[in-house]
Amino acid sequence: MSDATLAPPPAIDTPQRSLWSDVWAAFRRHRGAMLGMVIFAAIVLCIAFGPMLYKTDPQFIDVRARNALPSLSHPMGTDNIGRDIFAQVLQGGRVSLLVGVIAMLISLVIGTLIGVLAGYFRRLDGVLMRATDLFLALPLLPLLLVAIMLFRDTLRVMFGPETGIFLLMVFLIGVTSWMQTARIVRGDVLALKEREFVLAAKSIGTPSWRIILRHVLPNVLSPIMVSATIGVASAIITESALSFLGLGFPPDFPTWGRLLYDGKDFMTLTPARVIWPGLAISLTVLSINFIGDGLRDALDPRIRGR
Repeated sequence: MSDATLAPPPAIDTPQRSLWSDVWAAFRRHRGAMLGMVIFAAIVLCIAFGPMLYKTDPQFIDVRARNALPSLSHPMGTDNIGRDIFAQVLQGGRVSLLVGVIAMLISLVIGTLIGVLAGYFRRLDGVLMRATDLFLALPLLPLLLVAIMLFRDTLRVMFGPETGIFLLMVFLIGVTSWMQTARIVRGDVLALKEREFVLAAKSIGTPSWRIILRHVLPNVLSPIMVSATIGVASAIITESALSFLGLGFPPDFPTWGRLLYDGKDFMTLTPARVIWPGLAISLTVLSINFIGDGLRDALDPRIRGR
């Protein structure tokens, strides 16, 4: 037998595949998710860099241009005292998105902690889940209204009118929106703790906190990421609802919800005052929900393989 016959076949270079490359490939195939990402990225870029390019002060009052229709000098028109609506929408978007992201992080930390503890430790499951059911049974909007009425004046004195309301809104929205995340994470942890790699780690004496950090948490990232996208959208809607009811930020500190509240009395005269902030809220929430749907499908191996 010749040496040519015994020679091994030439190696074929194949690209290395990883979990996140497969997730990204599946995410790119989701048309709604990609459309949502494009819209959300455009909104974020406009909010982040728009005030640098469009240098009109959102609080500048031009009495001669009151209730003006959209024009080149005022692309979205002006309000009843002459302030530029486009500048206010750009400035208000920063506050609304910041409230949504920070409130989402607070709810995500609380929900993940409670879900992991309830799912992994049986003795804590009953107590934590009954507390979760109690929070789910509470009427959240009246609870938020009462809490804001009780604490806003104190926080305004301590931190100032804008910062105090911001901290109060973020904290209240965060601590009242963690329940769904806790229930989802608990269900995944209950299934994970019976898997072979977790049982093997227990058999060699690995501490529970190490098992949770190294084996459980990495495997529940997919529902956490999906909950994060839903949480941002929910927090933006909640902040807008509170501001629309007049219990949010002060009038000289615009948010999308506050702009709706200020413009509701002038809908027949200048409809643009409510159309533009309402459209910004709708597009932001819709794009985030599309991104969440794409992440859910991409992170689920049963759907990703289709």
